[in-house]
This record gives sequence, structure tokens and C-alpha cells, in this order.
Amino acid sequence: MDKKIISFVDGSHYSASVCDYTAWAMARLGAPAELVHVLGRAPEPKEDLSGTIALGARSSLMEQLATIDAQRAKLVSQRGRAILEDAQARVIEAGGTGVTTQLRNGELLDAVTEREAEVRVMIIGKRGDQADIAMDHLGSNLERAIRSSKVPVLVANRAFSPVAKVAIAYDGGVSAKRAMAVLATSPIFTDLEVQVVSVGEGAEVKAREGCAMLEGSGLKTRPVSIEGEPEKALVKHIESDGIDMIVMGAYGHSRIRSFIIGSTTTALIRACKVPVLLMR
Repeated sequence: MDKKIISFVDGSHYSASVCDYTAWAMARLGAPAELVHVLGRAPEPKEDLSGTIALGARSSLMEQLATIDAQRAKLVSQRGRAILEDAQARVIEAGGTGVTTQLRNGELLDAVTEREAEVRVMIIGKRGDQADIAMDHLGSNLERAIRSSKVPVLVANRAFSPVAKVAIAYDGGVSAKRAMAVLATSPIFTDLEVQVVSVGEGAEVKAREGCAMLEGSGLKTRPVSIEGEPEKALVKHIESDGIDMIVMGAYGHSRIRSFIIGSTTTALIRACKVPVLLMR
């Protein structure tokens, strides 16, 4: 079975961008895609509204509440299907073909872990439909998905832009080298400008080492070494050099990777205005 792109849409401001990057990834990878909307579990009632009224009235009230719950569940399901239909239409309009949809109950994290064996890359928006776009944090679903996923995760920014210039953050660590090995055999960045960017002490040597790992891959690479604190220097470079996407290894203990995963998981994604591809 061919592995597919799994993209999560929720009707938020980021869903349109998720759809556009899905179509982009389908074209680059030659892979099918599935759009998934997770309904989530129904919230538990906050209080018992029937405890202080007579038995007959209580039974009637409980029946009415059950009817309201059923109607709410039906409306939520209808909304989910509408979100999927709109998302599917957008991917097709952007050039994606053969895209399927799935509406499911439960938690997003369960959907991620259950489908990993058939997933080539997962795409998710920076924030969910419950988050204000001006809020200075990321969706909790995104953080948990990044921490638990064993497949590459593409975090979509708010507005899609064509990808022409990519920066791979390379520090010489284990997960960075693993990311390079994956990229060396993937067609996703073929014909694009690929910078291998290292920050701080020994950056020039590391950047050239990273480029050497991609030799023979067909990628057009260029080593870039920059000075300064990784957190600030990397974001500044992305903005000043017109980078369209950044790629990073997802785990590790060096400063550049702990910036993205760990106690400061959300820092780079939050600061960047471009999509971030996290490689395992």
C-alpha cells in the first residue's frame, strides 16, 4: 500500500493553508492524500439540572436535554462534513487529484498514532479553530502531535506561498543527520534552492558537512553559516533571505534542536512566518 499524506482540517484560519500545502506536497511527492476532520469527544455536562425538581418534570427535562444533545451532535457532524467537502474542493482546485476525506470521532492524537504506518507526511495548521490568531501560543493538539509523531510533520503557516527556497537547519546531531538521510532520497525539494544552515561555533564546517550528505541526491544545495544565538539568528535569516520553508530534525539536545522540541517546543514555529517541516 502506498503511503499517503494525511492532513488535518478543522475550519480554522489555517485550514486553507493546510489544503494548499497538501496539494503542493502531493505534486512534489507523487503521493495520494487524505483530509481528516476530528470531531472530538462531547464535553461532560457541567451540572445536573434535574436534581431539585419533581420526578415527572425531571424525566421530561432529561428527555429534552437528550434531544438537544442529539441535535448538537448531528449539527457538529454536518459541520465536519461541510469542512471536509470545502477542503477537498480546495485541494482539487489547487491541482491535487485523488484526495479522499475522513470524518472521525475521538481525539486528534489518536488519529495521528493510529495512522502512522500508512503516513508519509502529516500536515497540520499552526493553530486550531479554538485559538485566536493573535494569541502568542500554538494549539495544544499541534504540540502533542509533534511530540508523539514518528513521521515528518509539516506545520502550515497562515497563508500558503509557493516554495522556491528552503533552509535546512543542521547542527551535526543524530536527528539532523537522520533528517538529511531522508531528504537525500526524497523528491520533495528537487529543483528548489536548498540552503544548509548552521548557527554559531563551527557553523561553516557543519554547513559544508550537511551539504556533503546531500551529494548525489539531485538537490541544489548551498552551505550557509550564520553567527549569533540560534533562536534569533535563524529567524532573522529566514526573514531577511526570503526563505519559504524551514526543515529541522525534531529531537535532540543541542541548542538549535532544543529550541524547537522540549521545554521550548513552540518557539521557532511561533516566531516563523513560514511553514516548518519537522523530520524524525
